[in-house]
Amino acid sequence: MENLILLQKEKLTEEMWAVEPEVKNILLRSSSLKEARTGLFNYINNAERALFKAHSKKPLKQIHPVEKNNAKECIRVFKNIIRAENEHLTGFSALNLLWKLAVKPEEAQEHAGEGFILELLYIFKGIKGQSELYDKKAGERAIKETEKAGLIRSQVLDKYSSLINSSIQKYSSGLDESLVRKREGNKKRIMSYLKAEEKDWQNYRWHLKHIFQELRPLKELINLEKDELEGLECAQKAAIPFQITPYYLSLFNPEGRTGEDRTVRAQVIPSVNYCRTILESREKGQDMDFMGEKSTSPIDCITRRYPQILIIKPFDSCPQICVYCQRNWEIKNIGKGAVTGNKVQKALDWIRRNPNITEVLVTGGDPLTLNNDYLVKLMESLSSMPHIERIRIGTRTPVTLPFRINPGFISMLKKYHQWGTREVCIVTHVEHSSEITPDVLEAIKKIKETGTNVYNQQVFTYYNSRRFETAALRRALKISGIDPYYSFNTKGKAETADFRVPIARIEQERKEEARLLPGMVRMDEPVFNVPKLGKSYLRAWQDHEVIMLLPDGRRVYRFYPWESRILLTDTYLYTDVSIYDYLIRLHNDGESTADYKSIWYYF
Repeated sequence: MENLILLQKEKLTEEMWAVEPEVKNILLRSSSLKEARTGLFNYINNAERALFKAHSKKPLKQIHPVEKNNAKECIRVFKNIIRAENEHLTGFSALNLLWKLAVKPEEAQEHAGEGFILELLYIFKGIKGQSELYDKKAGERAIKETEKAGLIRSQVLDKYSSLINSSIQKYSSGLDESLVRKREGNKKRIMSYLKAEEKDWQNYRWHLKHIFQELRPLKELINLEKDELEGLECAQKAAIPFQITPYYLSLFNPEGRTGEDRTVRAQVIPSVNYCRTILESREKGQDMDFMGEKSTSPIDCITRRYPQILIIKPFDSCPQICVYCQRNWEIKNIGKGAVTGNKVQKALDWIRRNPNITEVLVTGGDPLTLNNDYLVKLMESLSSMPHIERIRIGTRTPVTLPFRINPGFISMLKKYHQWGTREVCIVTHVEHSSEITPDVLEAIKKIKETGTNVYNQQVFTYYNSRRFETAALRRALKISGIDPYYSFNTKGKAETADFRVPIARIEQERKEEARLLPGMVRMDEPVFNVPKLGKSYLRAWQDHEVIMLLPDGRRVYRFYPWESRILLTDTYLYTDVSIYDYLIRLHNDGESTADYKSIWYYF
């Protein structure tokens, strides 16, 4: 596969037709698209019947049940992308382009990208039972040696475990001694630059006063790569806010970007593409509320998408701004962040009057940017409502500013977390195992000692999507007292294209990497957040389906929201990242794309 993704389109097309010559013959015989569609449906339906026929002398009978299951999925997807209904929905015909690849290949190849051809090549291989994903000889050995089945099975499991351990070791933990020492040196440099003492460093208010929001001090403290420098210059010129706490800057490698800090840096350093896209949106007057939060807000400061839980947003800024933030359209820099007390009070009154709400997520912005006195008043108000049984606090400060978890905050947790009556829990956001430092560990320990649970929501981005990278995070989270909760597929926001990965990759990660971990470590659920409607679980194929394949290889998905089983609700069309483009990017970053070869068979 390493060589396959780099082949020219002509060679790829030849290989595609070699796998499925009958499809090409049908297309060559067809005088119209309608005739081609009818011929292909007849062919694929016959192939499906032959594949699952109980008694057959045909070779298809010999296909292993696992390969048959994969073939069934490929057949389902192929039928979808040649349906006239889906052409109407998406405004494109994959069948028409495939037809032209058979009839007028030279002309068609100007329009058909490598990603398009590769998608069909793997679909055809899957339909034929030729996925080449399985070691058939190993399976045969295990079956034949039944008297040693237990020993053989244990040896197989040992290989899995060895693979996990060796793979996870590639990714640094913020608790590794060498990394701790290096970051301690960074801390001292930053403190010296800001003329600070240890007592300042331990005071979260000092960090809030010294947030890095300008390019000059960053250039003086760390070596910025060319693309990072260009992105920061663009952001500063366009007045696009960026914020990094002194603590978080200490996690950077001062000599330049490495595998240890690439995820850390990418989160807070805006790219040129990000800035340009935001500028274009501004110029066109486009609404950047991608998730449609305005349409799910019954009153200012509240977002509600589900029956019993809602979000209240008392503050619209954070100590640190994440480039891929869902709410970047409303997050302000630290100096301008505010929500009037009057709006928050009206929101609290609205919750008080609605007994259908049992759970409140306090988020923003980051509510822990506010002082403890304000938070106590907010918690007191929510706790006085008899119908509220759970209060979540959504905050990144344990990761970006762990000193915020101070005695006053801990006292508040102890007061309002009432066993058997009301739960208070923390939902935080750790992206990578390198972010879990001794300071973070100490903050989590203080929280957990109050009986408060801590959960993690990870955004699955390009920068943590390598093989077993998120598995390394899960292991580090769980051993540190944080329960993995959700893994979010990256949003389809145009300005965050640098972070996006194909849905197939997060599905592959769940099935082939997370599944090898113990159950207690892989409790997170992979989800796609449908704008306006809420989370759709990515493990259930009934909740989403591929309906079209675009010329550049991007898949178009139709999502059936969570409510679709109980209400006739709108579906949502989503255009994904090309698997081919994703693999090329990995290849250019030194990854072996052969390690990802099964990605084409996740839909």
